[in-house]
Amino acid sequence: MTPVAMSPAALTQAPLFYGVMALAVIILGLSKGGFAGIGMASTPLIAAFTDPLTAAGLMLPILLVQDQLVVFLYRRRVNWRVIRRMLPGGLAGVAAAYVLATAVPDWTVKAVLGVVSVLFALWQFTANWRRVPARRGDLPCDRLLGFLAGTASGFTSAIAHAGPPPFQIYVMPKRLPTEVYVGTSVVFFAAVNLLKLPSFIALGLFSAQTLKISVLYLPLALASSWVGAWLVRRIDAERFRTVITTILLGVGCVLIWQARVGAGAPG
Repeated sequence: MTPVAMSPAALTQAPLFYGVMALAVIILGLSKGGFAGIGMASTPLIAAFTDPLTAAGLMLPILLVQDQLVVFLYRRRVNWRVIRRMLPGGLAGVAAAYVLATAVPDWTVKAVLGVVSVLFALWQFTANWRRVPARRGDLPCDRLLGFLAGTASGFTSAIAHAGPPPFQIYVMPKRLPTEVYVGTSVVFFAAVNLLKLPSFIALGLFSAQTLKISVLYLPLALASSWVGAWLVRRIDAERFRTVITTILLGVGCVLIWQARVGAGAPG
């Protein structure tokens, strides 16, 4: 049976949703703990059972709490030049996502989320085939590239908490030390998550009910992050990412199909 989207009011009466939410939170926690990239699957997974904006609203409080921990851990390993180049674009991307969410029907947002999910999954699957050229210093257009990458990251992050691909495309060629790369990513997305708050509030994505659900899963999120940090040293991370990316690809296809059905429904 194809999952049917549920309103926030129906969430507390849908046991299956709580199981899906738990799986999504575990994936997100493992991503924060060291399995970089797999967290992209969390919001689309929830969006297959409710609307995309509610899914994003449920995950944001959890992300904000996790951000405090990881920013503290990496606060001294940050390339602030990259942050200054990307953050103005991040704000522009969040604003663009807000305009999209207020100007188009629900199925359009679901379609965008589905397409982003599929493209990210395909991008992950081809990671081993691509070679990112190294470069010394910044390109002449580095400031513009940073702004554009920040805009793309802010937009996809606001739609689906899925900002890493544009960030990685811009930052990886700089060949930053591993800890500096991680610290810069952590600080950038922590800032973008804070920038999302006003638009999420304006869209009415936080209610007493959804906040209670988010708070309910905070211990699981933090525990999953700790488990991720422990597991990443003991299992094949690449195989694990492949499994999660395959799930993401399937969920993205489901979202696109649901959007197509929604587009054809009488309005």
